[in-house]
Amino acid sequence: MDDIAANIEKINIRIEQACRKAERHPEEVRLIAVSKVKPAELIEAAYRAGQKLFGESYVQEFRDKSPLVTAPVEWHFIGGLQSNKVKYLRGKVAMIHSVDRLSLAEEISRQWGKIDATVAITVQVNVGDELTKSGCAPEELEDLIKAVAQLPHLKVCGLMCLPPHSDDPEEVRPFFRQLRELAEQVDRLQLPNVEMTELSMGMSGDFEVAIEEGATLVRVGTAIFGARSKRP
Repeated sequence: MDDIAANIEKINIRIEQACRKAERHPEEVRLIAVSKVKPAELIEAAYRAGQKLFGESYVQEFRDKSPLVTAPVEWHFIGGLQSNKVKYLRGKVAMIHSVDRLSLAEEISRQWGKIDATVAITVQVNVGDELTKSGCAPEELEDLIKAVAQLPHLKVCGLMCLPPHSDDPEEVRPFFRQLRELAEQVDRLQLPNVEMTELSMGMSGDFEVAIEEGATLVRVGTAIFGARSKRP
């Protein structure tokens, strides 16, 4: 438990250093502790250490685990999402990062409409054109966002990406830069109900480079909680 507190402190220091290097204010970047396959007690420990935002990737795990977390954490859903499982997230997450198609957005809006509420989303873009990863194609982004913006119970607040893996963060930099440029492109459209204020990008091995390229939400799991075992 003490390790988690120390790890969070180290990550926050690294975030501050990356922000200074990029001449950004640290307040512009929020840390999401990726807590998938980690038990509720570790989430509680991280919360006691000052961490408020937590990211989950599996709906069933989130459904089973979230009631066990008594701390008032802010949940974010960051994994691939099937439309038939959206109902289990309804009213329980502050943001869904992985919206990559209109049918999914429509179901999210429908579910949040049942509680007369609005949920923030980021649109996931497949910047690496990888067949194994979700995300809309960059050239389809504008049309998708124009359609999603019409839905009544969503607020489009930015973009998200999972770039191709590399042990060298510099090799990933162009993908982070591409996502920022796509956000700027969308922002110029000045669409109603769309604000490109969030860039969800960067993980344990590359979040500093992501911050230098404009990340506002960095998703860090291993560097906080340690290596993950297999999904239960």
